[in-house]
Amino acid sequence: MIYKVFIDGAEGTTGLKIHQYFEKRDDIELIHIDTDKRKDLDERVACVKKADISFLCLPDTAAKEIASAVPAECRILDTSTAHRTDGSWAYGMPELSREQRDRIRNSNRVAVPGCHATGVILLTRPLLEAGAVRKDYDFAAFSLTGYSGGGKKMIAQYENDSRLVSRYGQDDPLSSPRQYGIMQHHKHLPEIIAASGMTGTPSFIPVVADYYSGMQVIVPVKCAVSRKEVYDIFREYYEGQPLVKVADSVDDGGFIAANRLAGTNMLEIAVEGNDDNIILVATYDNLGKGASGAAVQNMNIMLGIDETKGLI
Repeated sequence: MIYKVFIDGAEGTTGLKIHQYFEKRDDIELIHIDTDKRKDLDERVACVKKADISFLCLPDTAAKEIASAVPAECRILDTSTAHRTDGSWAYGMPELSREQRDRIRNSNRVAVPGCHATGVILLTRPLLEAGAVRKDYDFAAFSLTGYSGGGKKMIAQYENDSRLVSRYGQDDPLSSPRQYGIMQHHKHLPEIIAASGMTGTPSFIPVVADYYSGMQVIVPVKCAVSRKEVYDIFREYYEGQPLVKVADSVDDGGFIAANRLAGTNMLEIAVEGNDDNIILVATYDNLGKGASGAAVQNMNIMLGIDETKGLI
């Protein structure tokens, strides 16, 4: 069967990556919009109506505008922040619970999770569900991403030709990791709280570094149970998930590279540290399972086909 798909915002980083996934598929027919009509709401709505399913790769305001303008029977995947905590939309994380995959499959409105949020939620929800930590536990999360997570503008900054000539110069701030979201109002925090089940607001430290793609989220926890018991909780929770793997360890000679799964759609979880100080680590591609790959996974589920099609 051939499915008609429209990508609203196909020129952005997320939209371009989704388009790349479809280049190798024979079951997708893309609906194209004239370049001069890309901001014409009526024309975009017409494209959504023609499609079996549509992706919104837009800023929040534009995503809300078109989502409210199309009929309820139109099937939409929104990659923006706009609808991730909207109860009338399904949260697009099939690994969230045993019921979540069916919610996604049966919904016409699915909000794709944020890249940072994906790691934090998948690392905290199993412990909260199992009661290994209290819902009001004072979580902290460190999240390291490649610069592609900042979109086309940030990519252009990092890949500027004049900068590349002397990219390791001491006067180049882009050559070192840079923390942001320092006021603790990062846009992913509301969905992290809502989807994980925690009741407090975690301390969140996002950092962008001088490499293209790959993400590593680290959450330290102190539990009343052992490291082995935490590992078993994760193994049971994510058993059978095709794109989430719980590893025995991802220690590579004492190091864990943040870009080790770049270019893939897998997310790997490791329980490191010791019984006194447990370190939860999620490694994945911020453009893959953290964005466009997750969007395609959700599309596959909504269409009732193998959710890993085009992803593995």
